[in-house]
Amino acid sequence: MTKPICLVTPPSMFLLDERVFMSLGVLRVAASLEQASIPVEMLDLSGIENYEQAVTDHVLTSHAEVYGLTATSPQLPSAMRVCRAIRKANPAARVILGGPHVTLVNAARRLEEKAGRKGRALRAFDQLCAAFDVLVSGDGETAVFLAIQPDSPKLIDGDDPKTDLFLNSAQLSMLPLPSRHLVDVDSYRYTIDGVRALSLICQLGCPFGCRFCGGRAAPSLRRVRLRSADSVVNEIAHLHTVYGVNGFMLYDDELNVNPGMVELMRAIAGKADEFGVEFKLRGFIKAELFTDEQAEAMHQAGFRWILTGFESGSPRILKNINKRATIDDNTRCIEIARRHGLKVKALMSIGHPGESAETIEQTHEWLARMQVDDFDVTVLAVYPGSPYYDEATAHPERPGIWVYSVNGDSLYSYDVDYTTVADYYKGDPGSGYISYVYTDYLSTEEIVRLRDYVEADVRRRLAIPFNQSAPSLRYEHSMGQSGILPANILRTSDLVGRTAPVRASADPNGLHNIRLTASA
Repeated sequence: MTKPICLVTPPSMFLLDERVFMSLGVLRVAASLEQASIPVEMLDLSGIENYEQAVTDHVLTSHAEVYGLTATSPQLPSAMRVCRAIRKANPAARVILGGPHVTLVNAARRLEEKAGRKGRALRAFDQLCAAFDVLVSGDGETAVFLAIQPDSPKLIDGDDPKTDLFLNSAQLSMLPLPSRHLVDVDSYRYTIDGVRALSLICQLGCPFGCRFCGGRAAPSLRRVRLRSADSVVNEIAHLHTVYGVNGFMLYDDELNVNPGMVELMRAIAGKADEFGVEFKLRGFIKAELFTDEQAEAMHQAGFRWILTGFESGSPRILKNINKRATIDDNTRCIEIARRHGLKVKALMSIGHPGESAETIEQTHEWLARMQVDDFDVTVLAVYPGSPYYDEATAHPERPGIWVYSVNGDSLYSYDVDYTTVADYYKGDPGSGYISYVYTDYLSTEEIVRLRDYVEADVRRRLAIPFNQSAPSLRYEHSMGQSGILPANILRTSDLVGRTAPVRASADPNGLHNIRLTASA
């Protein structure tokens, strides 16, 4: 019997609630393996407090010899601890790391090599090489078959469009649906206007050049690849039929970069009519591309919320970011949405080059004046693969400080060891934000203080409640998975609440995108 491959989603302990959106990228990789008749175990550690114990107990009872982890940059410290737990329990295990962080670091490393210099991206890449047996950059759905081979190279580059590993739109449309049956779907809590919802991905890549955004040098994160309308609607029908949901979060960077978006919306509306139900949808759009026709079609499909990375209420900051949208564009976007019954969540970030008390006050006043329905204000994080990281230079007088300059303004960022540090990403309003950046006008402490002021005052003025965190789940050894492996799957429900292991039923139909400044 073929030995199983164990795929692992590490916890995201920096999030207020880890059980909102399941990681679809790794579930697409799982689906590709299952389609090739390779058994898959799925260790979903989202929201598990004592996840290292869960990993240890799983490895000790599993016949898997290959473990594949996915990780965003903020997940990397947890992924490192998962890797160490695997190796301690099974020293012979091979551990693969894929996902957005590897892709970002590898893209930044390539730029350094092209420029003939050895910098922090190469150092970050070498750290990953030392910790993991194989690294997968970019698209993993085909690359995984090379990565699991005992003689695979150290790096499998699915981020290279010149190879067969890089997916095109037609291939993306033909992929099997993510293997959601490998996780405890019912434990994920997300609603849209009170309607239970699940997430899906309709397209890959964002073509814009925002200077803060990771992946601007990574083709798999920069090039737009679109699924066909039929494949998207079929997945929605599958989620409605199998899981009984009528809510759908389309977790794509910018839905309206798709020239066929209106037709897609009409197809979704037609599927709702066919089922005789009302869908509720939510997703991201690009402000300056938004039109009345798009908004009308979205509302007819069931959209009730849109999310937009406005980022700032300051023209100076928008220019420095290279956002391309103006204040007028952003204001018009909200006006269009309101005309068609769509609520708007504004995604904002603070700490860009040129940021000052004045520019933050402009953001504060714009949010209040526009009376947004919800918003998110985060402190800027500098990621590999973003111009803020890739084009920064070491400060000549301050060790560990990197400087990025644009239009006469500078951003100063601390060097971050991504293998150990994650608190640069978002923050818990209860315990506070931490800034790893400062500007010519604001210290790290001032950036956090002004962020907190904007958050509190706008929520008070608009009567928008704070987001609430959810308690972590706890794995109990006595409720573990002994006896259900090798050829079956481990679900988080087995880890946290079952008095006896259960087998998950097979699904007959069975990271990419990353938004680096704000969550849904």
